[in-house]
Amino acid sequence: MTAQEVAVLDYGSQYSQLIVRRVRELGFVSHLYPPAELANLKDPGAIILSGGPRSTSEKDAPDVDYDKLMSFGVPVLGVCYGMQLLNIKHGGTVKPGVTREYGPAKLVVTDHEDLFKGISHESQVWMSHSDTCANLASTTKVIATNEDAIPVALKWSERCWGIQFHPEVTHSHEGTAILKNFLINSGAKLAKFDIEAFKAQMLDRIKAEVGNREVICGVSGGVDSTVLAVLLAKAGVKVRCIFIDTGMMRLNEAAEVKELFGKVGVPIEQIDASATFLGALKGVTDPEQKRRIIGTLFVEEFWKVADNVELLAQGTLYPDVIESATSGSIASKIKTHHNRVDKIMELKEQGKVLEPLAELFKDEVRALGASLGIPHQALWRHPFPGPGLAVRIPGEITAERVATTQHADAIFIAELRRSGWYERTWQAYAALLPVKTVGVKGDERSYEQAISLRAVISEDAMTADWVELPYSVLRNASNKILNSVKGVNRVLYDISTKPPASIEWE
Repeated sequence: MTAQEVAVLDYGSQYSQLIVRRVRELGFVSHLYPPAELANLKDPGAIILSGGPRSTSEKDAPDVDYDKLMSFGVPVLGVCYGMQLLNIKHGGTVKPGVTREYGPAKLVVTDHEDLFKGISHESQVWMSHSDTCANLASTTKVIATNEDAIPVALKWSERCWGIQFHPEVTHSHEGTAILKNFLINSGAKLAKFDIEAFKAQMLDRIKAEVGNREVICGVSGGVDSTVLAVLLAKAGVKVRCIFIDTGMMRLNEAAEVKELFGKVGVPIEQIDASATFLGALKGVTDPEQKRRIIGTLFVEEFWKVADNVELLAQGTLYPDVIESATSGSIASKIKTHHNRVDKIMELKEQGKVLEPLAELFKDEVRALGASLGIPHQALWRHPFPGPGLAVRIPGEITAERVATTQHADAIFIAELRRSGWYERTWQAYAALLPVKTVGVKGDERSYEQAISLRAVISEDAMTADWVELPYSVLRNASNKILNSVKGVNRVLYDISTKPPASIEWE
């Protein structure tokens, strides 16, 4: 726990970690805590109570120790459920709304002091609630309503506010400005988040924790593992970096990863297990079975060479830590293709797992990587799934189908880079569909495969929207794929959102 940080109490909202992210984007230290941890906070600079799915009227609904909350004498903001909870503590009541309010709504500001200073009189916000605050205490001031004149922002004192909407989501157009007003105009004394200072502290902590022990680190060429490996090397500890080539990587990826780590001065051990993986997947078409095979083999290949582990380094990020803390055993199933949970848990119990990035979000990892001298292009690589191209090739995985996908994918990514669209998308790729279509090549009919291109924007992969790429980009990518990728006669562009679709095909 950091002195003068912004402590966010998590009441179960799907957006809770976004509050932490927004606060850090504004330049301040922030962490997420279960409400029970309020008693253990030492010197917070401000406290935010998140939203949540429960009703305050439910039996055993999450509560807050109001006396302890107020004893800190720091600014407090309640969001959605947090606002309703604070309204009850201040002598008001909460009742079921006439209808559940979910989605965009109009915010009508009636008081432009402090919280809404500089905010438009009318602005779009994002709602997600079924209860409303009622029977307000005589000292409560309504500072904003919705378009039906129902209170959606309250002020109880010079240092305590509540808002019914979610300022942390991008759908609330001036949400970040409202959070900034809370942090800046409330008199809060807050710790600044500085990546250079954080890096120096991290290097010292790594040296102290590792000592003379050897650290084993799995690398993939992705942002997290690359930053982790370079950080360990910069700390001057003994580290072994292991790269498993499953045969389902992007085109020339193994060579590119080797070149990248050569540039940053970190040696890696490359294990070519492509024949093993492709052999085990022969004839397998079920998506879950493919994932299980890949996950099991990856673990086996990794632990074959990672013997006698003194310390295992993992690129766990703060969202992963939050997920594990709030969703119990659910988190352990999400990345079964990366590690074997029982082995990791065994090492954790022995104090042999090192997770230096566990306080950071992805954008902060990129900032750390830049300060470590990692090339920009490596830090802005798109996410790549653990099972590799297997989740982009529905049906059987063969060397030929992998090669076709690699070639088409490389053309699409190159076109995105050439046109300046690569860093404007969160993730993009080519998938090989398990169908053949009729076409014409030269003077003859063809019966060949179809490629589907996908490009999405997302913030956390929980939701995603397709990118409206210019027709010229799609036309160039399609023409190049059709003219140079053998066995393909049709190119499609996937315009599905998540939900209902997923980002990957399998």
